Amino acid sequence: MLERMRTDILILGSGGAGLFAALHAHQAAPHATITVATKGLLGKCGCTRMVQGGYNVALHKGDSVERHFMDTIEGGKWLPNQALAWTLVTRAIERVRELENEIGCFFDRNPDGSLHGKAFAGQTFDRTVHKGDLTGIEIINRLMEQVWARPIQRLEEHRAVALIKDKAGEAIAGVLMIDIRTGTFRFVEAKAVLLATGGGPTMYRYHTPSGDKSMDGLAMALRAGLPLRDMEMVQFHPTGLLAGPDTRMTGTVLEEGLRGAGGHLLNGNMERFMERIDPKAERATRDKVSQAIYAEMRAGRTTRNGGVYIKMSHLGPDKVRKQFKGMVERCADCGFDLAGGLVEVVPTAHYHMGGVICDTDTSTELPGLFVAGEDAGGVHGANRLGGNGVANSTVFGGIAGDTMPGFIARNPHWRAPDEEAIAAEMARATRPFEKRPGDLNRIREQLLDVMWDDVGVIRDRAGLERAVARLDVIDEELHATGLRDGDRAFNLTWHDWLNLESLVVVSKVIAKAALKRENSRGAHCREDFPDEGDLATSTFTVVRQRDGQVDVTDAPVAFTIVQPGETLLEEMRAAE
Repeated sequence: MLERMRTDILILGSGGAGLFAALHAHQAAPHATITVATKGLLGKCGCTRMVQGGYNVALHKGDSVERHFMDTIEGGKWLPNQALAWTLVTRAIERVRELENEIGCFFDRNPDGSLHGKAFAGQTFDRTVHKGDLTGIEIINRLMEQVWARPIQRLEEHRAVALIKDKAGEAIAGVLMIDIRTGTFRFVEAKAVLLATGGGPTMYRYHTPSGDKSMDGLAMALRAGLPLRDMEMVQFHPTGLLAGPDTRMTGTVLEEGLRGAGGHLLNGNMERFMERIDPKAERATRDKVSQAIYAEMRAGRTTRNGGVYIKMSHLGPDKVRKQFKGMVERCADCGFDLAGGLVEVVPTAHYHMGGVICDTDTSTELPGLFVAGEDAGGVHGANRLGGNGVANSTVFGGIAGDTMPGFIARNPHWRAPDEEAIAAEMARATRPFEKRPGDLNRIREQLLDVMWDDVGVIRDRAGLERAVARLDVIDEELHATGLRDGDRAFNLTWHDWLNLESLVVVSKVIAKAALKRENSRGAHCREDFPDEGDLATSTFTVVRQRDGQVDVTDAPVAFTIVQPGETLLEEMRAAE
């Protein structure tokens, strides 16, 4: 029932963060054993592959890392960890050079040979480097090729179940996993572990992440007692494709570059509405646009399927077909003409700004455990700028890969695991085999309704309290529901059950953190507390699970680089 293996470095996740970490770790410690474990197939699953828009980097004339930093801090409503944000904007330059010159990526260029930067919402400069509107495929394919060319071990179709500490509970000893193909448990001992499973708020009715995403990393971190921050901050992308209830294409993103290029949003009455909401109109930040669309939906000014329209034809159909080839084809597959007609869209759960608290070197409070990508919290604060997501993953994935070899050099021994914890986690994961079979799809539908209706784009106390109570009932019903098939090999219903367990755990935390924050910041909009609060005394929420109970507190934001009301740009001008 339990197989065992050892590796020096174990990387959970094969997206931009995980693959960059593997490459950097191998370069820093070529004789170390490095293993990448992934829920699907390496390079073929996860969200980095799905990135359309591009990669924010201050490379262009007239731009600067200071400007990118200020856009990130102001877009995050002054909640980001400023040291992490500064690391992001400064190291992104290095990482894009590496992607081009060492990894082999090709990005679009201007006639003079410089990298093309396209417009993305919420930014004061067109800095988003891209490969058409399918940037993620370019990045992940090249990273995948580089990993395959090196002696990096792979555990494909392996699901991480639990972070296992040593006997003293003082450091990470390894990770308990399930080999999806055989149903066998496998404990992987590791001297260092990187948590890079990606987020993926798929507990919402409309969502963009890939189907394998179920918040497993954050659920494991919670059970391990690690502190998580900003868990109420779920980003809704304003323009998820609304193709009706009978297709999985509904919810997938129509990239932000459409609005950046001058696309218009129209309500069901064919009226532009963003101009009366924000001076930047359709180029406002994602939170503002999503909330404005949701307001039109609540007012009943909707399209046939209950959303709004995006219109690009005024820019010229031929130009749109050339500039947004991938988006035009995606819409055509669903019967829409993006270049010359109207496409129905709806806010769709896209990204989770919350995550495990970490330092700039990606270390956590649990020695031996590192975190990067969407599993990490603090970089984006209350709102992630479009284009900062893949930058975040690759920047901090590379940093993790640089950091872990040094850690294992100082801590060269494997640590004896807590065997009782392994047994308990195996029992937890196999519990559904002991219960009477039930309808998992009905439970999932309840979860989607609760999170969309009560913990969605716009929130209030009554809805959040109702959600907490309903989530408790869903949790109880899930744990009373078993499986019809007792064979564990490629038992996808079993993994569907485990997906739901992780999603329910994290959903509860999102709802409770949202109750704690009694103001409106970025992605968190409280209709009963519409004011954003005093920026100078900003706090972020901190969630920790102890003895099965969730504790939500807050902590002050440290303005280590710039204070609210100040800007690095003015300091630059003054210095000149």
